[in-house]
Amino acid sequence: MAVFIVRLIAAWALIIAAACPARAQDQDPPLRVATFALEPFVVEDDGALSGFGIELWNDIASRLGIETRYQLAPDVTAVFQSLRNGEADAAVSGLFYSAERDREFDFSYPIIQAGLRIMVRDTGEVATPDWLQGFLYLLFSRASLAWLGIALLLVVVAAHLVWVLEYLAKDGPIPREKYFPGIFRAMYWAATTLMAQGDHTPRQWLARTLTVLWMFVGIIFVASYTAQLTTMLTVQRIQGAINGPDDLSGKRVATLAGSSVVAYLRQHNAQVREFPQNSQVYQALLAGKVDAVVQGSAGLDYYATHEGRGRVRMAGPEFNENGAGFAFPLGSPLRKRVDGALLAMREDGTYQRIYAKWFGTK
Repeated sequence: MAVFIVRLIAAWALIIAAACPARAQDQDPPLRVATFALEPFVVEDDGALSGFGIELWNDIASRLGIETRYQLAPDVTAVFQSLRNGEADAAVSGLFYSAERDREFDFSYPIIQAGLRIMVRDTGEVATPDWLQGFLYLLFSRASLAWLGIALLLVVVAAHLVWVLEYLAKDGPIPREKYFPGIFRAMYWAATTLMAQGDHTPRQWLARTLTVLWMFVGIIFVASYTAQLTTMLTVQRIQGAINGPDDLSGKRVATLAGSSVVAYLRQHNAQVREFPQNSQVYQALLAGKVDAVVQGSAGLDYYATHEGRGRVRMAGPEFNENGAGFAFPLGSPLRKRVDGALLAMREDGTYQRIYAKWFGTK
């Protein structure tokens, strides 16, 4: 009996020993995830990784039961190259969609929707642009052209009214014989009166009443236009020469090398300066080597409220909104599993909790 029990134990030992290598072989190897430092998506501190994108991925990996081995790359170009070469199974950082990238890689559902923003130095001083540049800026601004259009419309309407009223008046300032050149003189009267410098007085009493009202309109018009120009000039002196994407043409603008922003800046005729690291982008701005930085609003807002507080400021509103997600090689079966985990995180509130930690409450 004792011999039987010993043999039974030995048999079970052999079975377990044979099963252990098989289980070790069945276990999936760690997932290779390429990433690069891009605050607040990926924050690197002495080799330890954190950030919005890292926390999202760690939670997804836990839900899917997969182990992650991060591969820290020097820049975004190296991250995508590792996917091309088959050296990584996924990429995690602030990777925004673009038509070019979509042709080469698969992307997950968006982990964030964000537009671009412009960041400039905050010197704390009032800008003093060249007087000729300021004059031309005001003269050919959209506001000035809009006011000119309104003035022409008012002049044409008032000219026709006074021409009709003066048509039958003998020896009036408006010729009665023909529409031309009578209407031109009427327009001259309307324009000069609008500027409160009219030198012709209508003879007909109703036309004189119209003249008084027209002069009142002229006073309001000139005052409003002057106030508009004063406001525009003040804003320009306070904010500087870059206040939105329309002001980027000809300016030295820094961004990350290989990012989707590069093509946008070139389309807007900016002098693009590409840097591999975010820290180099910000340093170029602080050192005055570039006039502005254009990147995703999430990263710029984070820098402006942390390390760059008091040294940089945002110029203009957010524009060109786009989505960012995790990237995979084309046809990767992992993408659908990750998308399912992302949807589950949104449903159970995990996504909102992680988002609030890094960006505040939506």
